[in-house]
Amino acid sequence: QVQLVESGGELVQAGGSLRLSCVASGSILSINTMGWYRQAPEKQRELVASISSGGRTNYADSVKGRFTISRDNAKNTVYLQMNSLKPEDTAVYYCNAGVINSGLRYLEVWGQGTLVTVSS
Repeated sequence: QVQLVESGGELVQAGGSLRLSCVASGSILSINTMGWYRQAPEKQRELVASISSGGRTNYADSVKGRFTISRDNAKNTVYLQMNSLKPEDTAVYYCNAGVINSGLRYLEVWGQGTLVTVSS
């Protein structure tokens, strides 16, 4: 089995910073792209940032310049550094990864989500 576990979400004031972490565990041979998505109440889930196995990154326009995605391949972990947080960043943040497991199957795996609340 493969699973992703996020951590780091909490209540923070506008202008503050948080770092989210997501660790993949289980029968993993390799991980391709990893990404962060978020879903605010009564809104669609949206891509926040992604990072390829080679370190290429992509960001939503709304977070570009404020958020930074990174990964530690040795630890099967992806991070999201969030600076200059705004109330509109409030959402449940989900980690996603494309994984090749020990049985050579390709899996798209999601974490359980971590809540980020930004107060004004």
